[in-house]
Amino acid sequence: MAEKRERKTKSIAYFDYNLVFILIFLICFGLVMLYSSSSYMAANKYGGSAYFLKRQLRAILLGIVPMVLLARIDYRVWRKFGTLAYFTAFALCTVILIPGIGRSSHGQSRWLQLGPLSFQPSELAKIAVVLFLAMVIEKIPKQMGKMKNIIKVLALLIPLVGVIAYSNLSTAIIVLGIAVCMLFVASPKYKPFFLIGALGVAFIVIFIMMAGYRQGRVEAWLHPETAGDEGYQTLQGLYAIGSGGLFGKGLGASLQKMGNVPESQNDMIFTIICEELGLFGAVCVILLYLLLIWRMMVIANNARDLFGALVVTGIMSHISLQVILNIAVVTNTIPNTGVTLPFISYGGTSIVFLMAEMGLVLSVSRGIRLEDIR
Repeated sequence: MAEKRERKTKSIAYFDYNLVFILIFLICFGLVMLYSSSSYMAANKYGGSAYFLKRQLRAILLGIVPMVLLARIDYRVWRKFGTLAYFTAFALCTVILIPGIGRSSHGQSRWLQLGPLSFQPSELAKIAVVLFLAMVIEKIPKQMGKMKNIIKVLALLIPLVGVIAYSNLSTAIIVLGIAVCMLFVASPKYKPFFLIGALGVAFIVIFIMMAGYRQGRVEAWLHPETAGDEGYQTLQGLYAIGSGGLFGKGLGASLQKMGNVPESQNDMIFTIICEELGLFGAVCVILLYLLLIWRMMVIANNARDLFGALVVTGIMSHISLQVILNIAVVTNTIPNTGVTLPFISYGGTSIVFLMAEMGLVLSVSRGIRLEDIR
């Protein structure tokens, strides 16, 4: 009887409900803060305080579809589509640069209009890179200890990263960061990554020098108080953070969101969180992200194969990098760049693709067996 009960236990598949709960809590918190930060501007500009909330809610409901589907499909199926995903992302990121095809945002062509729908191909590129690199590394895991092989794998991404960087340097940095994190996990050696880090800094400097507006952002980062319009957003964001104190002014009581902080519902939403919920609220948000990353680490560590572990590692790297860059920008730790706060900032394309990534993570978790958890 004991042996029969043991065999029955071993046949039970694992599913990370902790990750699902954290994700639901993070999305619900994001909706609350999105309404709080955007209601004033939405009422004045669009005639309804819930304008951004309704659009974000529709995107979340749309994102549930790919998340559930991907969670139910065996993630190993996508191994066959890694190359196709890469070239599709490259083609779409190239197409939007053609005048008359891509839709501009903040002076840069980043959106592709498909009938009534529009999306950012760069968001697709993040998932494509994760699947493509996981496929490539799985084929040559023992060769990842050599510097030349690491460079060869990174070289495969140069065309895609270059095309993205032309119009969206921050996303290109994230895509490159995802690749480096995945290679770092797969490689038994650390020394090659010092050289990769130096090359990455050189890459960023070159692209900053190629565009005058990027140099202006660096000046605004160093001297926001004398940078005029370039430093306005940074200063107002810092005022919001500083005025929040330890426990904040209270939910909905922000003054900076009333036209002072541009993009308060988007890139700068963390400043409103700090103003309304204070340092305590900001720390709680960061801890929530840490919990999400911890659950993904558990899944990656217990994945049934290398491909699954690398997929989860890539997605975990994406979310980690985006959180770090967003908070670094709003606190003026690095120059201003357009990076959203995952699951909290307003953005239909971002939330749909993030939820699709969570579907992949949950698919990997379903392949784990209870007796293998460690």
